[in-house]
Amino acid sequence: MTTTETSLKTPLAKPSPRLLLRLGRFLLPYKTQILFASIALIIAAACVLLLGQGLRLVVDRGFAASDPRWLNIGLLVTLGVVAIMALASAARFYWVSWIGERLAADLRRSVFDHLLSLEPEFFARNGAGEIQSRLTADTTVLQTLFGSSISMALRNLLTFIGALIFLLITSPLLTLLVLVGIPLTVVPVVWFGRRVRRLSRTSQDRVAELGRYAGEVLHGIETVQASVHESEDRKIYGQHVEDAFIAARQRIVQRALLTGFAMLVIFSAVGLILWQGGQDVLSGRMSPGELTAFVFYALIAAGAIATLAEVAGEVQRAAGATERLLELLDAKPMIAPPEVVAPLPDPLTGQVTFDHVSFAYPSRPESPVIQQLSISIASGERIALVGPSGAGKSSLLKLLLRFYDPQEGSIFLDGVALNTLDPQDLRRCMALVSQEPILFTGTVAENLRLGNIDASDDELKHAAQQAQAWEFIERLPKGLNTSIGTGGLQLSGGQRQRIAIARALLRDPRVLLLDEATSALDAENEQRVQFALDKLMLGRTSLVIAHRLSTVVSADRILVIDQGKLIASGTHQDLLESSTLYRRLAELQFRTH
Repeated sequence: MTTTETSLKTPLAKPSPRLLLRLGRFLLPYKTQILFASIALIIAAACVLLLGQGLRLVVDRGFAASDPRWLNIGLLVTLGVVAIMALASAARFYWVSWIGERLAADLRRSVFDHLLSLEPEFFARNGAGEIQSRLTADTTVLQTLFGSSISMALRNLLTFIGALIFLLITSPLLTLLVLVGIPLTVVPVVWFGRRVRRLSRTSQDRVAELGRYAGEVLHGIETVQASVHESEDRKIYGQHVEDAFIAARQRIVQRALLTGFAMLVIFSAVGLILWQGGQDVLSGRMSPGELTAFVFYALIAAGAIATLAEVAGEVQRAAGATERLLELLDAKPMIAPPEVVAPLPDPLTGQVTFDHVSFAYPSRPESPVIQQLSISIASGERIALVGPSGAGKSSLLKLLLRFYDPQEGSIFLDGVALNTLDPQDLRRCMALVSQEPILFTGTVAENLRLGNIDASDDELKHAAQQAQAWEFIERLPKGLNTSIGTGGLQLSGGQRQRIAIARALLRDPRVLLLDEATSALDAENEQRVQFALDKLMLGRTSLVIAHRLSTVVSADRILVIDQGKLIASGTHQDLLESSTLYRRLAELQFRTH
C-alpha cells in the first residue's frame, strides 16, 4: 500500500465561522437541554424588557401621581419580575454551561479516540505538543463559546430587538437619535477593547516567556553553576522582567484610555437623550415615566450592541479553534485495516518473511532506508540485526509492527501479507522492548497490565519473577501498587527495563522485537536484563538489534544490514571470517566485552 502524507497546516486566511456548523453533530444528542436553555433565555430576556415598563409604572403612577398605592404595586411587580429573571438567568446559566462542558468533553474524547488510530509518523511530523495544545486549549475555546458567548449573543440580540421596539413605540424621534448615537459610541469602545485584548495577550506572552526562562535555568541549575553563568542569567532574566513590565504598562495605558473614553461617550449620550427627552416631557409629548423607560431601553440597546461585537470576535477565534480540531478529526490514517481482513493462522508459528521490500519514510521519500531486502526467518529463530547507525535496522521492526507499509515488496507472517491483516490483530501477537522503555504515570501493576489488561496479581508476580524484576518490586513501599511517578522516573534504568520485559512476557508474543534493549545499562544490570531476555526469547521468533557481544553470540543467525540492504548472514564466527563490515563493527562495538 502506498502511504500518503497527512500534515497539519497553519491557516493563511481567517477561517469561516460556518465551520462551527460542523460541530452540530456533537450537539444533536442534547436537544432537551438546548430547549431548556432556550426557554430560560427567552424568559430572562423578556423580564429585562419588562423592567423598563415597571420603571415607567413606578414613575408615572407612583412618583408623578403621588400615589403610594401605585408605588407599592409598581415596586412589587418589579421585584416579582426581578425574581423570575433571577431564576431564569440561573437556569439559563446552568444549562448553557452544561452544554458547553458536554460539547468540550465529547469533542475531546472524539479527537483523542481518532488520534489513537493515527500512525506514529503523524505525531512525529506534526509535533505531539502542537496536537496536545489543540486537544486542550482549542476545545476550551469552544467550551467558552458554546457555554457562554453564544448564550450572551442570543440574549442580547433578543433584548436589543425588544428594546428597539419599545423605543420606537415610546418616541420615534429619540429612537432615531439613539440609532445614530449607538455606533458613534460603541465602535470606538470596541476598537479600544480589541487593542486592550491584543496588548493583554502580548503581556501574557511576556510573562509566559519569563516563566519559561526561569524554569529552564532552575531546572538546569547544576549546569548553570558549573558554567559560572549566574551573572549572565540574572541579566537575561532582568531583561525579560522589564519586557513584561513594558507590555503591562502599555496594556494599562490603553485600559485607562478605554475606561475614560467609555465613561465620556456613554454619559454624554445619556445626557443628550435626557436633554431631548426633557424637552419632550416639558412640552407634554412624553411622560416622565416614559422618559425613564426610554433611557433604560437605550442603555440596554447600546450594551447589547457592544456585547454582540465582543461575541463576534469570540466566534472568529472559535472558528480558528474548530478548524484546527477538524484537521485532527479529518486526518486519515495511513495504516488502516483493509476492507476484507485476513484471519491470522491458528496456531500462529511466527514465521516472518521480507520479500523484496523497499521503504522510505513519507517525510523523506527521496531517501530510501530499506532497499530490495529479502529475508526469511523461521519459526522460533533468534535473529540478531547488526549494522552501522542509520542502516535501517529499527525501520525493519517498525515495518513488522506495521507502523508503516513498504512502498515496494511485501512482508508476511506465517505466509499472510501484513497489509491484509487488521493492524491490531498483528500487534497483539508481537511485543517490542526498546532501549528506552516507556512507562506511564501510575502504579507498577498498571504499567505491567499494558501487556495484558486482564492479568491477575499472581500472573503479574510470575512475569516479574521471570523478568528478574520481582526482587526490587517486592521492596517497594506498596509492592505492585506503588506509584512510580511520571514516566517511571522513580525507578532506575535497569528497573524500568525489567518492567518492560515483564510486560512483554505478559503479552506472550509469538514474535519478539528487541531494539537495543540492553545498550544503555551498566554491566550488572545488563547481566540481569540479558538473563530475563533469554527467558523471554525462549521458543519465540526474535529479532534483536544488537550492540552487545552476548546478544550476538547467542543468536541463531546474524544479519548484517548496511544502507537498507542485507550484506551478510551467518554466525558470529562465520561472519568474522567472511564479512569485512561485520569484522569492523565487531572490533568497534564488541571489543570491550
